Amino acid sequence: MSLRFYDTAARAVREFSPVVPGKASLYLCGATVQAPPHIGHIRSGVVFDILVRWLAKSRYQVLFCRNVTDIDDKILRVAAAEEVPYWQVAQRNERAFSRAYDALGCLPPDVEPRATGHVPEMITLMRRLIDGGHAYAAGGGVYFDVSSYPRYGELSGQRPEHMRPADDTEPAEAKRDPRDFALWKGAKPGEPAWETPWGPGRPGWHLECSAMATKYLGPEFDIHGGGLDLVFPHHENEQAQSRAAGDRFARYWLHNGLVDTAGEKMSKSLGNSLLTDVVLRQVRPAELRYYLGQAHYRSALEYSADALAESVAAYRKLEGFAARAAEVSGAGEPAPQVPAAFAAAMDDDLAVPQALAVVHEAVGAGNTALAAGDTAVVTARLAEVRAMLGVLGLDPLAEPWLAEGGGDLRPVVSALAGLALAQREAARQRKDYEAADAIRDELKAAGVLVEDTPYGPRWELKH
Repeated sequence: MSLRFYDTAARAVREFSPVVPGKASLYLCGATVQAPPHIGHIRSGVVFDILVRWLAKSRYQVLFCRNVTDIDDKILRVAAAEEVPYWQVAQRNERAFSRAYDALGCLPPDVEPRATGHVPEMITLMRRLIDGGHAYAAGGGVYFDVSSYPRYGELSGQRPEHMRPADDTEPAEAKRDPRDFALWKGAKPGEPAWETPWGPGRPGWHLECSAMATKYLGPEFDIHGGGLDLVFPHHENEQAQSRAAGDRFARYWLHNGLVDTAGEKMSKSLGNSLLTDVVLRQVRPAELRYYLGQAHYRSALEYSADALAESVAAYRKLEGFAARAAEVSGAGEPAPQVPAAFAAAMDDDLAVPQALAVVHEAVGAGNTALAAGDTAVVTARLAEVRAMLGVLGLDPLAEPWLAEGGGDLRPVVSALAGLALAQREAARQRKDYEAADAIRDELKAAGVLVEDTPYGPRWELKH
């Protein structure tokens, strides 16, 4: 099966045909940094990290651009409430997003541009739109003329006559049509501003992404990604302004489903946010990554403590097999190829649930081989499992998860646990089972769990 994706614009699954054979370019709408990230934000990071990993595994040369919106109305409101400069709010929260991406094992993008660093590119794009009759300057701002682009609404499937007015500027401002959206917002007292041929001001939200995407990926690129809530108006407006200016822009639009709580989209305005830092005090980063990545990326993910606990248990089964198998046969290296069933699932619009079923089946076979003492089969299954989990960013025997069980202290813990287990084994040899059990209980109290296996005792840190 060839690689296929569900394209929001086509409303169908399409075979992936990149602009340049053998290369894949991806633009992801990243953080608007008015606050630290909740797990709904980070789900997008995990989903598209899996996409980047699968493209690379499929032998594409990937160019990945993920932007940072570091100036907008929300950031300015927070800055005003705190009585600090806007950039102080933006930088603080950008660092929080970076920590969350790193904690969950997301590969860094090839480029991560900020909106405020690309005003010259925005000016160029506005000039092209004005010269082409698709935008106009009025009241200190610059607006996109929706009526000038007959295909407006095709990405989201909406008809312009049924659309609400764009709410990105105050009603008193001089729009020709209430549906026209702001490319550039005229300067207001106390707000940051940049000079343009049409007067000082600051970027509109939609303009910045078109300018940055084409700067780093070119006038036509392969994939534009983001959350489902961005289809309208953000991505609709991006596509309209870019194509009106003459750029072909994105070939495929991929949108991940949202994280819900009690049936409502997770958002700060609803007061139901689960901040990533808070959740990571309850579960380990790899466990949270498993939870956020295990459903199909286009489906909604209903958050509950029970659902999170199920994902934690599922990941620990995979981790436990990898640890036991590595003790028997050595960690080795991941297999160069993933099993055909896993590849078929990933090629079919990143069907991670089906791919994980293949992983768990391989783990089941590996556990059977462990019980039977079949080292050759254990070694083969471990290599397969590591290859598959590597694609999902969950290989417990690779960084960053390798050190999760004890960090830099693990060698010390290992040596001490080894001494205690040697004493326990000596007690068992002399049939002093009371002393052997006491050693095991003392290790458990210290957070070291001991399991007797056909290959001898093994230990792991209690999670």
